[in-house]
Amino acid sequence: MRTAWNITLILLAGVGLGLMIRPYLKQTDVEQPGPGDVVFRNDGSDIKDDPDALSNIQNPDPSHPPEDEEWLSRFELIERNGQLVKSEQLLGQPYVVSFFFSTCPSICVQQNQKLKELQDAFQGEEVRFVAISVDPETDTPEVLTEYAARFGADAEQWLFMTGDLTYIRRIGGEIFKQPVNKQFHTERFVLVDPEGKIEGFYNWPDKPQFEKLQEKIREMINGGKS
Repeated sequence: MRTAWNITLILLAGVGLGLMIRPYLKQTDVEQPGPGDVVFRNDGSDIKDDPDALSNIQNPDPSHPPEDEEWLSRFELIERNGQLVKSEQLLGQPYVVSFFFSTCPSICVQQNQKLKELQDAFQGEEVRFVAISVDPETDTPEVLTEYAARFGADAEQWLFMTGDLTYIRRIGGEIFKQPVNKQFHTERFVLVDPEGKIEGFYNWPDKPQFEKLQEKIREMINGGKS
């Protein structure tokens, strides 16, 4: 009985001693980034190399609805020719909305090549294509003019638009239901009917959806002629 009691006392003493010295032990078993280690974001880039990363995430700039509009139902942006274009001017025929930025090296190029296919398929017909920049600081009207020329964009049928980034964020989210931010956008075309209502969202890399988009555009054009 005494032996068991002694063993119990020894164990309790050991536990107590361990708890007392634990705060003073060096935590060598927990791996943490060291002074020379590089911390990457989900997209693989070093956050230290992107001074705008935190500001883009936090988005400290407040947005103000134009003309006291609490939820946007209309918009106005600057076209590459420097003229102000209002959404009301697009009514009366279907139009396809996309978001892009001119310095995008891959996806935006492929996306605008798809728009070029649509322009060629519906050349001279009652449909428009509205490409809105999500990097308006870079994409001035002059830059957009040069960029549009790379795709042979018809100035009357294929519009390239720019404006204030905060306002463009709202246009994307509140009117066209697309999450957009600086140099960020989806791979979707938004088809808007002649009355200004969204008909659908089409994932352009998906061949069946791209074909369906063309069918719906054709239906709208023919419906307007009847």
